[in-house]
Amino acid sequence: MTLPSSDALVFFGATGDLAYKQIFPALQAMIRRGVLNIPVIGVAKSGWTVEQLRDRARASLTEHGGVDEEAFTRLVGLLQYIDGDYNDPATFTQLRQALGGAAHPLHYLAIPPSLFGTVSQQLAASGCAAGARIVVEKPFGRDSASAKALNATIHQVFPEEAVFRIDHYLGKEAVQNMLYLRFANGFLEPLLSREHVREIQITMAENFGVAGRGKFYEEAGAIRDVVQNHMLQVVGLLMMEAPANQGTEAIRDGVAQLFKSVRTLNPAEVVRGQYDGYRQEKDVAPDSQVETFAALRFHVDSWRWAGVPVDVRVGKDLPVTCTAVTVFFHEPPQAVFGGVSPGANFLRIQLTPGIQVTLGLNIKKPGAGMTGEPSSLVLHQQNWNGIAPYERLLGDALAGDATLFAREDEVEEAWRIVEPVLGNVVPVKGYAPGSWGPAEADALIGADGPWANPDPREGQDSPAAAPQASKVGE
Repeated sequence: MTLPSSDALVFFGATGDLAYKQIFPALQAMIRRGVLNIPVIGVAKSGWTVEQLRDRARASLTEHGGVDEEAFTRLVGLLQYIDGDYNDPATFTQLRQALGGAAHPLHYLAIPPSLFGTVSQQLAASGCAAGARIVVEKPFGRDSASAKALNATIHQVFPEEAVFRIDHYLGKEAVQNMLYLRFANGFLEPLLSREHVREIQITMAENFGVAGRGKFYEEAGAIRDVVQNHMLQVVGLLMMEAPANQGTEAIRDGVAQLFKSVRTLNPAEVVRGQYDGYRQEKDVAPDSQVETFAALRFHVDSWRWAGVPVDVRVGKDLPVTCTAVTVFFHEPPQAVFGGVSPGANFLRIQLTPGIQVTLGLNIKKPGAGMTGEPSSLVLHQQNWNGIAPYERLLGDALAGDATLFAREDEVEEAWRIVEPVLGNVVPVKGYAPGSWGPAEADALIGADGPWANPDPREGQDSPAAAPQASKVGE
């Protein structure tokens, strides 16, 4: 279904943190690229004037990327503001007046999920929902039941094709590049199956703690924060079947079908960790059992992937900040030249920082005899991260392209997968800041290990069982 382009952008929560850090920089960037020239209406309850919102926008841009005076002047000319309570119909009467003749507004709800229902109903009652679509932020629910209830609430006003559930990770250039890499190269796709792959590892590491977000983390934890959404979306794009075409639903169909093949998590195959000192963070309970680290083993019960473990590891206060996918291939069936380094045959896709695609292989050592050593070939390296995720996703939403937004069935399946390990089902283990998490994470993958620890400074993984790989090419 082709949706018409939006002719107005309304963002609720205009004075909030998300607008300050992400939305204003995205709006200026879109204006610079010439893709935004419609009314932009902020809505919040802060007792502000439009002049104060414009000052807030300038402060946001000064701190996040810089002010482009020409683009900012155009943004100010588009920007309006409505100050009012979301429970007050008068707020939405003003919004309807501000929209004027706009027939297809895009309503961006940068507000807590508890307000989604209230705002949706008020939009409907005021006539602002007719012909419109809505963008909602993660977390989309806290578990399966709340996600289904939230979907039902929103669907009272907006049909599924008009609902855009944003996950900024899908807007990253590297994540999109991973999908393109798979299906634009005929030699690679046949290798990505159980016949050739023995294990997949995905690590999302951050070398900092909760950074003042203790209150949020106490409500979420690592599994709700990044596993149920970001990491499962990476799994979906990496392991889905080829889409029938480039259409919006073809890719989302592939991800949804893959999720349906993912076995519900087994608590015995999950490790939860908490870095030492987390309980001293602001707004964190002194006896908190919330995880800042998680290692989880997924199983995909499909013809292509049966028997291939998918090990995902996420955590804060780890040695580096880097996200990488490593696909380990089976060893050669015969040791023709004697022993080879275990784990040397791999494909690694570094998603952050920058983009890097590396192939691991065994090569012959110089000199007499047929002995080898592991090495790596850097196939592609890109330091530019492309269009910023919020800029890309806001542009897609305005254009009516839902390809990079999570669909209802994807979200509900993702919650189904992780639900058995939410909360304190698995005891939390402590770990030292700057380490790779609790020792139990190494035991989780056992003989399939060790973990491939991403090192963005070297641009390569360093499996503990193998010598440091060297670059063959750039």
